[in-house]
Amino acid sequence: MSLPLVAEPDWRWQVRNAIADLPGLERAFVLSEAEREGARRALGAGLPISITPYYASLCDRLDEACPIRRQCVPRAHEALEVPGDLRDPLGEEAHEVTPGLIRRYPDRALLLVSDRCSVYCRFCTRSRMVGQGGGMRPLEVLEPAFAYLRANPEVRDVIVSGGDPLVASTAKIAAILERLAAIPSLDTVRVATRVPVTLPMRIDDALCRALRIHPATWVMTHFNHEKELTPQASQALARLVDHGLPVMNQTVLLEGVNDRAETLEALFRGLVRRRVRPYYLLQADPVRGTGHLRTPLATGVSIMERLQGRLSGIARPTFIVDTPGGHGKVPHGPRWVVAQREGVTTFRTHDGTRVDYVDPPPNSLE
Repeated sequence: MSLPLVAEPDWRWQVRNAIADLPGLERAFVLSEAEREGARRALGAGLPISITPYYASLCDRLDEACPIRRQCVPRAHEALEVPGDLRDPLGEEAHEVTPGLIRRYPDRALLLVSDRCSVYCRFCTRSRMVGQGGGMRPLEVLEPAFAYLRANPEVRDVIVSGGDPLVASTAKIAAILERLAAIPSLDTVRVATRVPVTLPMRIDDALCRALRIHPATWVMTHFNHEKELTPQASQALARLVDHGLPVMNQTVLLEGVNDRAETLEALFRGLVRRRVRPYYLLQADPVRGTGHLRTPLATGVSIMERLQGRLSGIARPTFIVDTPGGHGKVPHGPRWVVAQREGVTTFRTHDGTRVDYVDPPPNSLE
């Protein structure tokens, strides 16, 4: 059921009128007791609540098992801590080289420019810091990060994230991209955003032009379910692509949201039809209080095995585990090599056939 106010197209209005408290949730949904308890906890010491009227309209008003609703409405389970849970699962604080700049790899860095999102996803890997009220960081606060990047030209790629960097004025976004464009060693800038999913009316021509300030800006989106590929979201994606911005998507594997091969196949096909490349299927990070949304690793491996042969390479992402402690991303997936001996490798194909690949003999002319 759609909310009566969802038709308002102004993105600022959507942000100002986001659901942020228990009465707002009660007006939008028929809540379960677990959701009410989750909301009370979130409003106390937990991850804040924010759901744009647009995104709320994608939820089933009656069904707490709705895959969109599970992503944005808190539950009592968030108070539970299970083995493996971490406050900072990716070790970002330990790898912070200047305020807001995190470097876990030799050639790339993560620049956190805001703590604000239009929707606070309940599986957020940065729940320790988002929603604290600071908003977009001023340029003077980010200046040490720009200086670090100038002094370390081996960093060739910067991911601009937060929070969501696009929940800010176009002028503020442009100012950050101008600073990055002035650093000649940066080959690429990636802007990580969920705005096309949760606030698609934010993607206007002026914003797209600002994103092009750096000549090699890539947009990294975050669609998790086919229901999020609405006409409004499709229009936002088309505008980005038509402005010459490459768009790639990172999906998080979530219990009760998209943990079936058929669900992800529909999502990935839908993204490719909209000229968006499925990039990663991410195992959900072990953030404290998110155990009810995470799947066993075997679930992701099984899904990727079923998608092999059913989806073309451009529609099939890589299944990734971002290892705890900040040690980096590792691809994980089915084992297609079933045997090896000298010069011969035996593969298992998607349909179960075993096929030998024979290496060429040593070159006798050498």
